[in-house]
Amino acid sequence: MYSIEDYAYALPEELIAQTPLSARDRSRLMVLDRNQKTIGHHQFTDIVDFLLPDDVLIINDTRVVRARLQGRKETGGKIEVFLLDYPGASARQSSSLKSGALVCDCITRSSKPPRPGSRIAFTRELGATVLSGGEGVYRLKFHFSGNFAHILERTGEVPLPPYIKRTASQSSRVKDREAYQTVYAQKDGAVAAPTAGLHFSDGLIASVRRKGVRIVPITLHVGYGTFLPVRVADIREHKMHGEWYHISERSAATVNDAKAQGQRVVAVGTTSVRSLEFAGDETGRLRPGEGRCDLYIYPGYRFHVVDALITNFHLPKSTLLMLVSAFAGREFILRAYQEAIRQRYRFYSYGDSMLIH
Repeated sequence: MYSIEDYAYALPEELIAQTPLSARDRSRLMVLDRNQKTIGHHQFTDIVDFLLPDDVLIINDTRVVRARLQGRKETGGKIEVFLLDYPGASARQSSSLKSGALVCDCITRSSKPPRPGSRIAFTRELGATVLSGGEGVYRLKFHFSGNFAHILERTGEVPLPPYIKRTASQSSRVKDREAYQTVYAQKDGAVAAPTAGLHFSDGLIASVRRKGVRIVPITLHVGYGTFLPVRVADIREHKMHGEWYHISERSAATVNDAKAQGQRVVAVGTTSVRSLEFAGDETGRLRPGEGRCDLYIYPGYRFHVVDALITNFHLPKSTLLMLVSAFAGREFILRAYQEAIRQRYRFYSYGDSMLIH
């Protein structure tokens, strides 16, 4: 249960979804019953039938920023820079976006690694100085004129995960700027999408509301750490990358009322789960507030707030697979994944969905 090899599975490469569906709510939905250990096959639009009128549906309203930048080193060589954490993720940090300089940890890709003290040019209005780092992760000081958020929006690229490949022709044909963003995204700060929410369309959200389900927003700005592999043999030794979260007093009050009434809290995505469990106490009561969430959930964890989970299919040996294994049981999850492979489900960010209840 604690060995990294316990979370390995073989996935045919052709099942890794490279492009979104033309209609995001037409993805497939696998439904897992934790108590009965049953597996059902549906379409995502059927999610309305599995939600109860008094459910509270928790969504992560973070918005993905264009965190991938293409630049040139002083030597003339090309370099790609990927922001690990958006500098203006919290209200207290937002002023730094207009200060003309800010510091951020980044992943870089180039033929030769950048040297500390060297400069990188992106556009006339944006450059950076390498402060420190190594092994692909560097601390950069960005220099800019204007608003950093606006510059990223104009010049940055969609930060697709590394398993989604794009050629130049595909980049112009596939509308990732819209597809890799939930329809309810509002607050800039994520460098990766909360992908379970990608299945919801405006029409489906309206259907959920008509059923009487309360839709409650919280925020967790997904960092690139969600893609970082677990590099330890014993999963208990892994350390989670902290990500900025915010839960309003109104959202906390709605969740607390539902828990007091014995109603279900249904989380959309592992990011919502981690935020709720991080901010909840042992009685299931949710505390409003903000800060850095570094909660690491793996089998053996006892859930206090979340009663059901909508999620995607996750990478082998990932912390996300460990979280859903903690929620539904490792053997049951791996059996469901094998069934998904047999049924040719689409995997990962642009793939199909799962409801665990």
